[in-house]
Amino acid sequence: MIKVIAVVGPTAVGKSDLAVDLAEWLEERTGRRGEVINADSMQLYRGMDIGTAKLPFEERRGVPHHLLDIWDVHEPADVATYQTLARERVDDCADRDVIPVLVGGSGLYVRAVLDHMEFPGTNPRVRARLENELADVGPGLMHARLAEADPEAARTILPGNGRRIVRALEVIELTGRPFTANLPDHTSFYPCAQLGLSAPRPELDERIDLRVERMWDQGLLEEVRRLDKQGLREGRTASKALGYAQALAQLDGELTETEAKEQTAQATRRFARRQESWFRRDHRVHWLPYDAPNLLERAMAQVESALSGRTEEPGEALVDVATMLPNSQR
Repeated sequence: MIKVIAVVGPTAVGKSDLAVDLAEWLEERTGRRGEVINADSMQLYRGMDIGTAKLPFEERRGVPHHLLDIWDVHEPADVATYQTLARERVDDCADRDVIPVLVGGSGLYVRAVLDHMEFPGTNPRVRARLENELADVGPGLMHARLAEADPEAARTILPGNGRRIVRALEVIELTGRPFTANLPDHTSFYPCAQLGLSAPRPELDERIDLRVERMWDQGLLEEVRRLDKQGLREGRTASKALGYAQALAQLDGELTETEAKEQTAQATRRFARRQESWFRRDHRVHWLPYDAPNLLERAMAQVESALSGRTEEPGEALVDVATMLPNSQR
């Protein structure tokens, strides 16, 4: 019997709406209530609403949502703390005979809940030394150092992502093992049905561009001004979030509005490709086309199979997505 339903995939593909649909369907069809648990690392931040496309309260349709707005913007993201909080919510749901629907595109956060995964500790002195080195020499040289110590980690971490480079080097120094040795190996912690939403790249890029335009139209700059007063710039994680970093640069006069939007859209498109690559490495994910006219019915069929103990080959669902993509993307 499954304990969790997960809805994953790249940004702007419709995960939040499907999660609410599934939660409502569970109660109607099985008599067991469904509740949503957030697995988007940026939606954990209080007040970061527009830029993260956080589902407005009225659009949650009365379905309880957990782990939204729990951190202040000056606090650093901490996946180990998130893991503890999310699993507490999952266990609480089980105690109440509720089925949680985990939804989000932050791959490490999803895996932290669903898989056997332990997080190495941190050492303030080692972290401070590495961060000072990062400030002195820049991420490029630090990334080259990581490539020597752990080539696989260097391939998965962008050369400009100083925060993740520092963390990988810290783990290597503290454990004496490659950073990738501490990543999960798709061994489930909970019985789970995982649904992935996917879209052809041109369509997804268009959806991302429209989302970015909508962010500015809905008042992202005003949101960032307000959060700036609450310590957004001091936040190692929140200040680097897609849209927020560019909005800060626009407020500082470093970018025009057009440049800020373009840079946000470009960075988001790159991020979406990394998200899909991450989730596609997990053979347990059943992929569905985001715009299928019978999307909810097909998603429900997968969940019903899992609830009844039947299993289907995830690869069968992959065919739906593969046939939607140009040959160059298959």
